[in-house]
Amino acid sequence: MTVERETSRSIDEQAADWIARLDRGPLSDAESQALNAWLSGDPRRRGAMLRADAYAMLSESARALGPQFDPKQFATSEPEPEPEVRPTRFTRRSMLAMIGTGGAIAASVVALGISLPAAAITTGLGEVRLVTLDDGSTMMLNTQTSVKVHYGAEERSVELLYGEAFFTIVADPRRPFFVELPGKRVRATRGTFRVRKLQGKPVDILADQGRLELAAANTPALLQLPQGSRLTFPSDSRIEQLPPPQGIAPDLVSRELVWREGKIAFEGEPLAQAAAEFARYSRTRIEIRDPALAREPVAGLFAASDPIGFSRAVASLFDARIEQRGDTVVLSRDSARP
Repeated sequence: MTVERETSRSIDEQAADWIARLDRGPLSDAESQALNAWLSGDPRRRGAMLRADAYAMLSESARALGPQFDPKQFATSEPEPEPEVRPTRFTRRSMLAMIGTGGAIAASVVALGISLPAAAITTGLGEVRLVTLDDGSTMMLNTQTSVKVHYGAEERSVELLYGEAFFTIVADPRRPFFVELPGKRVRATRGTFRVRKLQGKPVDILADQGRLELAAANTPALLQLPQGSRLTFPSDSRIEQLPPPQGIAPDLVSRELVWREGKIAFEGEPLAQAAAEFARYSRTRIEIRDPALAREPVAGLFAASDPIGFSRAVASLFDARIEQRGDTVVLSRDSARP
């Protein structure tokens, strides 16, 4: 008797259903056992779960940035606390972390030995793009980001030319994964992490799930980044001179990665800095005429594509005037005002 092989479409549909169930809350013990059993079957299912989660995230971002989006809803909102989870039950985050580790719940990934062309993948102004690699790993590219993918028989690597990218790595014992930077490379075997390389700013590496290693090109690893840590350094600095990575709280990790949902989060940054951050996502520029106003602290969650809505909220909060002149939004107030 011949057993018909499960189709990729069927696997994707089942993965989407599991992600939807995980979004509704922690799974029961019985559901967790069922998910465990499902993931332990066809090795394609693990990559399908990662893709389904990433597509769901993009769908949420599209709704957030739609024409009905009201930035005032987020001007003073606080992020919702994560629900308390029993250790024996799956949540969406814990399940994805386990998939990233290549643990016992999923079959090992076989190295494909396929070399992808090294053409640049680039996002435009305000664009956030999900790219699924041939092994099921994914990279989410933030606005104005460019990368080159090099997949070979012995290693997988992505060269970050400029911008910001979030990587979700499927474990492959035969081929480590590298992110190439000028004179340095980040090594990962599994998990999730963010790398940012913006002009005129330090390189910023954030280890979300799983450990990272940083080394000079063609040398053994010299620096370890444990899970939940962050490292920033000038791009031209020698690796021997880099400071040790710093631990980062989970709520700050979430704030650093909120761009994946099409938003920008502030927690006390000066208004001038917030205006510069919006310039990464939109041709509309925010110009602040009053120096005291430029130093006012800003907090809240805003749509990255709506600098005008942000400016209106700021003007109301700080009793400022707002004027739109073409692609520029001018914020000002009388210098005599505090």
